[in-house]
This record gives sequence, structure tokens and C-alpha cells, in this order.
Amino acid sequence: MHRPGARSRSEMVNMRLTWLDDDTPFPDPEMAWTEREGYPGLLAAGGDLSPQRLLAAYRLGIFPWFSDPQPVLWWSTDPRMVLATDAFHVSHSLRKTLKKIDRSVASGGPWQIRFDSAFETVMRECARPRPGSGGTWISPQIIDGYCRLHRLGHAHSSELWFEGQLVGGAYGVAIGRMFFGESMFARLPDASKIALAYLVHFLRGEQVAMIDCQQQTPHLGSLGAQPLPRRQFLAQMQAALDRPPISVWQPRLLSDGFFSTDARNKALQDGAGTV
Repeated sequence: MHRPGARSRSEMVNMRLTWLDDDTPFPDPEMAWTEREGYPGLLAAGGDLSPQRLLAAYRLGIFPWFSDPQPVLWWSTDPRMVLATDAFHVSHSLRKTLKKIDRSVASGGPWQIRFDSAFETVMRECARPRPGSGGTWISPQIIDGYCRLHRLGHAHSSELWFEGQLVGGAYGVAIGRMFFGESMFARLPDASKIALAYLVHFLRGEQVAMIDCQQQTPHLGSLGAQPLPRRQFLAQMQAALDRPPISVWQPRLLSDGFFSTDARNKALQDGAGTV
């Protein structure tokens, strides 16, 4: 998925793209552009990143993705990359690492997992340029918008700490029993996967069935994410949004069921039945 270059409002309108003013509602996600227009999934441009606008977007399965000096660009991709929380893939080496981390978490050792203790820092770490990338889409405008959502209880971070230093994390938006993943970072090998594993384990326990991953990438596929047709995604998303929100965000030890679920999933994938 790629984004159009910087264009003015009149250029966007001439391209027959919906322009959002302060009070303009989002168009139907089915109106998103296809390959024919050159930017599949692009739905609208303009508007702001206020909590009200962001929550309205997520409730329709729409997300912002743009880079300065572009206007805010809104997307609804088809298919949608989704990670079912009971299909999270854990490699043999990662499984060993997770068990080591979990022992440290349980005993108050140097490795610790926290939720929401450094949300803005997680975002800023995710925004740091990465080797081979052309920049970041997590601009100061994005950081400000999602930090406002966080203060309202709608955005959350999963954080891996080592000897008091933040070394990995992931963040996203939670509405009802739906989680919309946004980005991850790692300062040590597998740190982002570890933070994600604890997030997945927590969400499973809260009956959250899937994490929206937005875009298809080989990395997400290696973790178990699969593309889902947009209509199917929106139907499942709506059912999750209609459920009561999670009231307490507190990490749980992986020893409490995570590894047995992972082993069962692996056995099923290998055609060996259940464990």
C-alpha cells in the first residue's frame, strides 16, 4: 500500500476523493479506492485527529495514514490484515525467550512487562526512523492525537522493560472488545514480539478475538496474521465494538494459559490434533 504525494484540497477533490471538513461524516468504507485509482484503500482526506474524529473512524473500520506535508489521509483497506488472538504464532526460539521473560516478571527480576506506563514514549520510539525506511508516518500530529485518546482511556501500550529501561513496545486503540494495532518497536532482539505476546495473552483473557493489523506485510504474516475481506472484517469488528469495554488493563503472566494455547495451536497447524 502506498500513499499519494502532497496535494492541495482542490487537487484531492478533482481526484474525486471525499474531503472532510469539521462536520463532514466519513463516507461508506465501500467507497474506498481500488487498484484502478492507484491507491487502493484510500477513502477520504482532510479533517483532524481529534478524539471524536478518530473514534468515529475506528468505529467504521477506517484509520489515518499520512506523512507531512500531506493532509490527513483516511483508509479502509480490502482485504484487511487481521491477527486472531488464538492464532498468534510463536517460534521455538521465541517460546524459550518468553518463558525466561515470564520467570523474571513473576519474580520481580530485571525483565518486566507494563501496560500504559509510558504510552507517549512508546509512540515516540515507534516514530524513530528505521534502517531502510523513507521516514515515519508517526508525526507530532499523530502523537498528539493518540495521546489524547490514551488520556481518555481508548489507546493503550504494552511495554517491555529491562533493568528499568524501555526496550520494546506496541500500542493501539481499544473500543469495546476490539483492538486496533498501530505500531511496534524494539531496541533489543524480539522485544516487540515479547510486548505483543503479553498483549495478545491479555486480550485473549478479555475475550478479544482479533487485532486489526491494517496492512499486509510479511512480518505480520509470520506472526499468524491473515488477510480478511473487508466486509467480513467490518461485520466481525462491529460485533466486537458492541460489547462492553475492558475496564482494567493489567498484564498477566504467560504461565497462566498462554503456552498451552500456543502448543494446541501448533499441534493443529501440524495436523496432530489437539494437545
